[in-house]
Amino acid sequence: YRCFYKLQPQVTRSIYDQFISQLQASIKEEIQEVKNEGNLEQLFSSLDKIVEEAKDREEPAWRPSGMPEQDVRSAMVPYLQKHRAHLRRALRSKEEHNSSVAESVLMGRDRIAELQQLIQARQQAWQ
Repeated sequence: YRCFYKLQPQVTRSIYDQFISQLQASIKEEIQEVKNEGNLEQLFSSLDKIVEEAKDREEPAWRPSGMPEQDVRSAMVPYLQKHRAHLRRALRSKEEHNSSVAESVLMGRDRIAELQQLIQARQQAWQ
């Protein structure tokens, strides 16, 4: 292209200008098609209406920061913390239940051992 540009810069410039104008026209056409297909004009007007209604609010609206990790974190962390607290409470109750069951099992084993000793003592007394 440089050799051709050096030989005929006006023609090369004309081709470049033509290409840019066609590209801009094509992009504008595609944008208009997307607007028409997606009914974006109506969506944008409803978005403007929401923005106007929100101007009277004092608390800030949630806005994405542009960093997906931070946005997800700000939305999910409170939920996950509640879930974690719930799971910890459930775990604590299960551990308490398991410890009471373990105590009753140990008491049952002790009772069985006592009964076995009693049985052996009576068996020896009978013999």
